[in-house]
Amino acid sequence: MKKTCIVIMGPTAVGKTALAIQIANHFNTQIISADSRQCFRETDIGVAKPSAHELQSVVHHFINSYSIFDTVNAGVFEKYALEKVKEIFTTHDLAVMVGGTGLYIKSFCQGIDEVPVIAPGIREDIKTNFTLYGLPWLQQQVMLHDPVYFKTGEILNPQRLMRALEVKLGTRQSIISFQTQTKAVRGFELIKIGLELPRPLLYERINTRVDEMIKQGLEEEAKKLRAWQHLNALQTVGYREMFDYFKNKTSLPEAIEAIKINTRHYAKRQMTWFKKDEGVYWCEPDYDTVMRQVNLSMA
Repeated sequence: MKKTCIVIMGPTAVGKTALAIQIANHFNTQIISADSRQCFRETDIGVAKPSAHELQSVVHHFINSYSIFDTVNAGVFEKYALEKVKEIFTTHDLAVMVGGTGLYIKSFCQGIDEVPVIAPGIREDIKTNFTLYGLPWLQQQVMLHDPVYFKTGEILNPQRLMRALEVKLGTRQSIISFQTQTKAVRGFELIKIGLELPRPLLYERINTRVDEMIKQGLEEEAKKLRAWQHLNALQTVGYREMFDYFKNKTSLPEAIEAIKINTRHYAKRQMTWFKKDEGVYWCEPDYDTVMRQVNLSMA
């Protein structure tokens, strides 16, 4: 049997984790996470990390593999994931990857684009101004200097925005212009499954998940992390709104509502990214439906 990796993708809260565990158990194999935030040991509730029971039910890789003080990006993930899938293939014919970070999944499936080295001073200036003026300033600068990226990129992700801005300022070209390299050829088959739900239902699930995060102690978790809120690892929906609340910029109810709104916006952008890939089988997050529609029983 040819070695195969099933890649499960889709927006936050759609049901990726539960389905991945069911499929991994069916094939008695292991899971590689493709989530750019669940890899950090210091974060749990705010990144919707799988529960302890879920992590024990199937071997998961990349979750809790790094610290928020480490540099983790698509290049790091590509190297990690390729090494890990090779390791899994020594004892299994099939592996499962699951996550919602589109750039990480792209780097694993087809490699990432080489971008020229940017002068360090450019990024330092951007980081300094971001610290002073926040996300609105960063979004404004990207919209001004790289409107092409601003239309399609992750404009709620400061790390992505800073990267886009430094590339434009350093090369005078949009980062999009570097995303045209020949796709890498992997020595295994890829089956890509995208999960989707009607938007009202997905948004309802997002709202419910945020409410559950609050009940589980998101506020306390964020308080323990606020000393390091400047780190890229914590520039993410859930923590960012809580940090604003701690600074008395918003009330707690306003922060919770902002998390829901920003998570819904993020989910919409995730779908926009994933829908560009014509090689994805789109299904509702139901195990029997996926197994039948994608014909995984024959994999």
